[in-house]
This record gives sequence, structure tokens and C-alpha cells, in this order.
Amino acid sequence: MADFVGAVDQGTTSTRFMVFDHSGAEVARHQLEHTQVLPRPGWVEHNPVEIWERTCAVIKTALNTSNVKPENLAALGITNQRETTVVWNRRTGRPYANAIVWQDTRTDSIAAALDRTENGNVIRHKAGLPPATYFSGGKLRWLLDNVEGLRQDAEHGEAIFGTVDTWVLWNLTGGPGRGVHVTDVTNASRTMLMNLTTLDWDDELLDLFTVPRPMLPEIKPSATPEPYGMTTDTGPFGKKLPITGMLGDQQAAMAGQVCFAPGEAKNTYGTGNFLLLNTGTEIVRSTSGLLTTVCFKFGAEPATYALEGSIAVTGAAVQWLRDQLGIISGAAQSETLAAQVTDTDGVYFVPAFSGLFAPYWRADARGVIVGLSRFHTGAHLARATLEAIGYQTRDVAEAMERDSGVRLEVLKVDGGVTANDLAMQLQADILGVPVSRPVVAETTALGAAYAAGLAAGFWRDTGELRANWHESRRWLPSWTQDRRAAGYAGWRKAVQRTLDWVEVD
Repeated sequence: MADFVGAVDQGTTSTRFMVFDHSGAEVARHQLEHTQVLPRPGWVEHNPVEIWERTCAVIKTALNTSNVKPENLAALGITNQRETTVVWNRRTGRPYANAIVWQDTRTDSIAAALDRTENGNVIRHKAGLPPATYFSGGKLRWLLDNVEGLRQDAEHGEAIFGTVDTWVLWNLTGGPGRGVHVTDVTNASRTMLMNLTTLDWDDELLDLFTVPRPMLPEIKPSATPEPYGMTTDTGPFGKKLPITGMLGDQQAAMAGQVCFAPGEAKNTYGTGNFLLLNTGTEIVRSTSGLLTTVCFKFGAEPATYALEGSIAVTGAAVQWLRDQLGIISGAAQSETLAAQVTDTDGVYFVPAFSGLFAPYWRADARGVIVGLSRFHTGAHLARATLEAIGYQTRDVAEAMERDSGVRLEVLKVDGGVTANDLAMQLQADILGVPVSRPVVAETTALGAAYAAGLAAGFWRDTGELRANWHESRRWLPSWTQDRRAAGYAGWRKAVQRTLDWVEVD
């Protein structure tokens, strides 16, 4: 009896496998971190083989430590860190190099060169994205130019490319000789290579990045009754199961937060922050530094689009306090340390470790801590880190209001940082609107399960999914308007101090 839907959630710092029942409740989960490879300043890599091994391990452990059997799963969904770029050999399955992660800035000269010419506007119009280090096209170009033999193999169809969804799907469906080489429209829309209107790879964009078409995966909807492929008897499930849903992590969170109607928005707090606004079937082009992206495409229905504000470093700044500075031993301690003071006493931390993403798009920026005196302590820095999460979200929310004309009345939030009550209270205070967290905060995996389950008929329609959504907690603003305005003015000054810090060719 198929009582559940499973979801692989392959994120920037960890991989999890989760299982959900018909009510959207979690019934099984296992999660493992993977290595962050940092070979040079600004470079961030992952080992694709390690990611695949972690995927197998979390699936097996989640099933073995619960009452869920593989035959209890109606369908499987995949969601993933977007833009992270993998190239591997079709025959052997071996990667040509480590994956280049979305945070990596080594392609700044490629992006800057494109943006200095009319080609920058071509990319903006066709792909909905500014030329930036964030997206996959420049990373793929860099690999083709710098990995010996890769371009020749790519032109002959031996070397193939995928974002992490494609890599996981290819391996789940059999790997060498059997693996399905497919991506979905949400992930394809993050490459700078897909045309937002045609929902297909664009020859002009491929030429700009010198990418051979034979290495690209086929683009499919985010949910499909005809499965992308079946798992194998020899894989981690040990049997054939249909894979029917696949979305990039932020679009999956939109589905998990049931933001299916135009005007609905959510903010996901993970390694970075991602605020998305559903704009329906209309392609809304940003004039305020946001991205135009595919929100989802379910089966034969028209694609739904979104405006997105992408912030590179939020939860990762808390990890930095733990791993690089050593002033906390775990993410949860950031809350208790920050709560030792009632404000930052003028300290601002702008964690522009990978430059600034939306709405600034400044690859020349680097992180700064300003306003320090000898009086300040680690508690002030911890609180400034949590405030930085809120201020970066406000930057994006204001840009979104300018582009869409939609005033944010309440902010739906999800992701790991939402477990930090102080961070969420600060978010409400800085924005001046209520912040609402659902019962299931891990909406990324839930959204992938929803997409797969809708396609497989496990859920009838999105109305059934809306009925599953329940609020866990709501935070109301407590700051005065004057304090909110003064705090934001200080933040904007601090952001200016990050600019022009490194030279971009």
C-alpha cells in the first residue's frame, strides 16, 4: 500500500531524505553534511561522488530507522541546491572536476566581460538573469576552458552537464549506460542558458558561453505523470520507484508553502536567503535588481513565473561564527549569545563573503564589520549577524514591492534559521510586518514531495495541499518606526563600506 511520498533534498551543506504522509506530516528523515571544499579565496566546491554517497546513505538510514518500506512510497521527488555545476563522463559516471558551487566567485571576469557589452542585456531579456557569478552558465564555461579534454569530450557527447538535480536523478536511475539525463524548468532557468519564453535551451545564449548543446540535459516540467525515470533494483531503494517531481530548492519551498496563486510569497532561510513572489503566468522583468525565474510547471499546465531576491550569505554567516571564529559551538548558540545584549550598540555585519547578490549584484563587495569599539563583545557580533539576515531580507522585500506593486502584508518563512526565535523576532522588527512559520518548517523537501505526489495522483489538487498548511508561530513587530528607520539607515551605510573592495577584471 502506497501511503507516503519521499523526497531527496540535496542542499548546499547537507543532504536529507524525508518521507511525508497524506496530511503533509513528516514520518521519516535522515540528514548528513558533506565537505565544503575551499581551495582558494572565493572558490567553493563540492565532491559530486560524496554527494551521491550521502544521498544513498540518507535514503537507506531513513527507511531502516522508520516503519516505511520502499513499497510504501507512491512516488519520489528531488529538490536541490541550484546553480551548482557538475560535469561528468556519460560512460564512466566519473566527474571531470569537483562541482562548482553557486557561491563560488571565480567566474567574476566572465560575468563582468559579458555585462560590459550588449550581451548583458541579451542575457537579462532572454534568461531573466543578470550576468553574475551566481549562475551555472559561467561556471560551465570556466570548466570547459580550464579542465583538460573536457571541451573535446563535450562536443562529442561524452561529457555531460547538470545541476545537482540532474546528477542525483542520473545516478538514481542507473548511472552509466542507464541514467536519465534530464533537468526541470526551474533548475534550467538558473543557468543563463534557457529562454524564459520558450522554456528551452537558447542557441544565442549557448554561443555566448561557448557551451556545446550535446552536453545539456533535456528540460522537463517540475512535475510529470510520466516519470522522469525509475529507480533501480540495485540502488538505495532496492526496487523500482517512479521519480515524478523535481524542482530547485527555492521553487520547491514555494510549493511547500502552498504559494500557488499570484501575489503569494515566501522567504527561505538556509545557507542564503531566498524571497520569491508568485507572478502567475506573466513574466515580470525586474528593474530593481531582482531575478525573473520559473516558479514551477506542473505537467501540461502553463509555466508559473516568479520574482526572486537571492541573498548569498545568511545562515552561512552563523556557520562562520561557529567554524571560522569559534565564538559559538553550534548554530543554536547564536541565539543565546545574541540574547545577552538588547541591541548591537551600533555594530553592523555585512556578510558579503561572495560579493552582494540581490538587489545590488556587486561581485566587488566583501564582508565588513563596522561600528566596533573596545566595548563590544561576541554577543554584539552574534546579534549583528542575526540582524544582517533581517536587513538583507528588507533590501529584497523593498525591491520586490517596487517591481510588483504588491505590498508585503505578512512574511511566510521556512528553513533552518526559522528555529531561531530571536532571528525571527528581529526579522519582524526590521521589516515591520508579521512573520509566520508553518508547522513543517522544512518546506523544501515537502514541496518536492508535493510535486511528485500531485503528478502521481497521491494528492488530487493544490486545494488539498492548502488544507495541509498550518501555522506554528507568528512574530509581531515590536520596534518603533523611528528605531526601524534609524537601524535601516545604518545598514545602508554599512553596505556602502563593502563596495569596491576587490578588483573585478
